[in-house]
Amino acid sequence: MRYVSTRGQAPSLGFEDAMLTGLARDGGLYVPASVPVWAPEDFAALAGLGYEEAAFRVMRPFVDAVFSDAALGDAIAAAYAGFGHAARAPLVQLGSGHFLLELFHGPTLAFKDFAMQVIGQLMARAMARRGRNITIVGATSGDTGSAAVEAFGGLDGVDCFILFPQGRVSEVQRRQMTTPAAANVHAVAVRGDFDDCQAAVKAMFNDFAFRDEIGLTAVNSINWARVMAQVVYFVTSAVALGAPGRAVDFTVPTGNFGDIFAGSIARAMGLPVGRLVIATNHNDILHRTLTTGAHVKDGVRASISPSMDIQVSSNFERALWAAHGGDGAAVRQLMDELSGGGFNVSQGALEGLREIYASGRASESETMDTMRWAHGATGEILCPHSAVGVKVAREHLDPARPMITLATAHPAKFPDAVEQATGLRPGLPKRMADLYDRSERLTVVDNDLEAIQTLVRERRAA
Repeated sequence: MRYVSTRGQAPSLGFEDAMLTGLARDGGLYVPASVPVWAPEDFAALAGLGYEEAAFRVMRPFVDAVFSDAALGDAIAAAYAGFGHAARAPLVQLGSGHFLLELFHGPTLAFKDFAMQVIGQLMARAMARRGRNITIVGATSGDTGSAAVEAFGGLDGVDCFILFPQGRVSEVQRRQMTTPAAANVHAVAVRGDFDDCQAAVKAMFNDFAFRDEIGLTAVNSINWARVMAQVVYFVTSAVALGAPGRAVDFTVPTGNFGDIFAGSIARAMGLPVGRLVIATNHNDILHRTLTTGAHVKDGVRASISPSMDIQVSSNFERALWAAHGGDGAAVRQLMDELSGGGFNVSQGALEGLREIYASGRASESETMDTMRWAHGATGEILCPHSAVGVKVAREHLDPARPMITLATAHPAKFPDAVEQATGLRPGLPKRMADLYDRSERLTVVDNDLEAIQTLVRERRAA
């Protein structure tokens, strides 16, 4: 398996090099040169398997031979050992033909654990074999950061710096990043929004001298290995509802586009996916793009679903690359135009996107109403992000196909919004019941690239 850049000007790499490189040196994102296609019987053979065995079978074609079957299997087993549900990603029925995929049973109570735990295990094994140290710098709108801190805290040979927008994550999300005691993880609050944090990370990757000096790599969903690990639960949940014998729809609360892009990879592998529905909050650039063809930034507005408060969805570049038939030059032009504020998707590419994706949005009041409805009608307590997904999914239900909505975070990560909507304040699981009592450790920094780079150099060397 070889990986190529979406911008077409970086060398192709094997899986391990693509994982450790993160962002391609031409600024693009790595994607498989070709996606392995499964026969229907390959999907059917997953029925009844445990999550770890299914994950091994789905990921194996994407991982090169440098990881033996035993090494990959051990990494997957270690990745999911700390999850709080035996099924790892259980399905719950919300109504006729509508199912909720609970992705919040991992160590940090969010879907990011499914990929971050895997990439942590794979990177640790790669570094041990290569005898090298790396520095991880990631941007988070909330959940990626805590998942990275949990996955990399205490690992030898790695320093992990997580940038998050000051005051724009929930208290639980912040504390999950700032309370771990491991000396090699660093929470950095940036005076700005998520897009500022993400822009700083990309700028560091494009500063090749700095990148090489510190051994920089990424664990945001710009890293292909993150997307690969997320393909698994699209496959397992669809098989649980009858695939490949029938098609299944998915609705995904969407911020940086990595999760829903993983669904498109499952579809490209041959999984019978009817529609992948993008669900956005009022930061609805993706919904506007699918509706009008104009991808224009309109400023980030804070919401009760902060992990979706994004205007520059990095992984949308991968979807554009696919919609343009792998034309790196076309993607480079669009990304240049985006730096100036936005671009228009060509009619052909827009039609290609619409063949795979549908979309919808939820206002703040609609999100609250959906949390209230779900609790009253089904007994389910939804986090605001999951509620955005459920609201949009209900608008796209098709009686011919089951709909799976991804529940991306535990409601206890957003207790204020949940309590306001339902009157109930969700409690944290016992294993983190003392979270509010733990000491915090963080650094606040201006939205200034030089200041952030200086911080990384100093803390890494300490």
